[in-house]
Amino acid sequence: MSNTPATRSVAANANVGSHEKRRLIGSEDWWAVAIGLFAIAVAYGLFASGTSIKWLTVAPAKWAQPAQLGVDVAKHASGYVSLFIAFAIVFSVAIGALGQQIGHFLFGFVAVFILSALIFSAGAWAQASTYNLEPPLIALALGLIISNAIGVPEWLAPALRVELYIKVGIVLLGATLPLTLIAWGGPVAIGQATIVSLVTFFVIYFAARALAIDKRFAAVLGVGGAVCGVSAAIAIAGAVRAKREQASVAITLVVIWAIVMVFALPGVSRLLGLPTGVAGAWIGTSEFADAAGIAAAQAYGDFARHAGGAVAGAPEASLQAFALMKVVGRDIWIGIWAFVLAIVATTRWDREAGEELRTETRAREIWVRFPKFVIGFVVASVLVTWISSHYTLADYRRVVTPAFVAPIVALRTWAFTFCFLSIGLTTRFASLTATGLRPLVAFTAGVVVNVAIGYVLSVHVFAPYWSNFAQ
Repeated sequence: MSNTPATRSVAANANVGSHEKRRLIGSEDWWAVAIGLFAIAVAYGLFASGTSIKWLTVAPAKWAQPAQLGVDVAKHASGYVSLFIAFAIVFSVAIGALGQQIGHFLFGFVAVFILSALIFSAGAWAQASTYNLEPPLIALALGLIISNAIGVPEWLAPALRVELYIKVGIVLLGATLPLTLIAWGGPVAIGQATIVSLVTFFVIYFAARALAIDKRFAAVLGVGGAVCGVSAAIAIAGAVRAKREQASVAITLVVIWAIVMVFALPGVSRLLGLPTGVAGAWIGTSEFADAAGIAAAQAYGDFARHAGGAVAGAPEASLQAFALMKVVGRDIWIGIWAFVLAIVATTRWDREAGEELRTETRAREIWVRFPKFVIGFVVASVLVTWISSHYTLADYRRVVTPAFVAPIVALRTWAFTFCFLSIGLTTRFASLTATGLRPLVAFTAGVVVNVAIGYVLSVHVFAPYWSNFAQ
């Protein structure tokens, strides 16, 4: 296995998974929950006292000339420095608790933050929406160019914490998604996700087996495509005792197809003029990674925001529908698949291989493998639902949204940008050539089925739900 930053990231995440079994309080999932809920608690505490964290959540204003950008950045220089310090502190606490070198992380995080600020500046260009230059897509493209054309220096690798950034962002996303929306759209999302998860898994698994791929490797590929790439591949590899290299291959395939879809799905949705809720549901059903899906959904929402009414639905509905489909609907299948496949592996595959039958498979495996950041997402959603219950809709939009919700949205966008940039910087297309064509063929079969089913379910079967979503 090549010693690329992506490979090291996979290994680091696998080690985190092992550490989680020993001490849950030290897992990356729980630290992401803690960071996200801490930020929300601080934001609400200041809001309740009559102030806001809005001064901290800076971002470049729209600009047409470089001089305008320079003036705006200079004006808010102290805000950018304060924001960097705040992120550096909370992330450093988590990094230290996970037993990793804080100094190495901070040294690389300076570059990640500066690059993200430049990406924000490019996205704030007055003509950016015309060319679909949204910050998430710019971050992915820039990271891919640097990683594949130039190379990523060793000192930057410790700061490319894809999983930590995306999980924090998802928890913050919960604060912008009231529980009433989850209650209304959740059953549809879970039903749709169940169909997709089952069909996609079995298509990839049986395609892989037909190509003479090992059962355990086929299971890792299947769940990686059916649920969520990085987290699922690591969880299933541990549950079925697959090789680390096999998890790495699955993650590479997921990331490559996720990057393709991050451009393809919003583009096709734009051509078809899909309502924002429908497009978000299709993206949530068909994307293969949380980060890429969020980038795609956010890009489509931003397009709708600047389309002058040409696209039906609220711009935020795209991201909200995606969150219900992917985070609430599909991601919960990580624990289910891990538990089921752990039983199959220990009761059948291990015995077939002549290994001693383990008796440790038990219901606790569901909890061990369950994505804990989903808990943070729901808690954040409950909190914002409770807050909104004290206001009329008009007052909520007039008072709560600008002072409490909007700053959290800004923090969420920063976290997502860190993640998108890190994905690009840790993705090496050359690593795919070492895996051969068989895994690619099997996984691609699942991609075709996944996208087709997602389209039919989102645009036709459940279209009435998603078309009116968040209205």
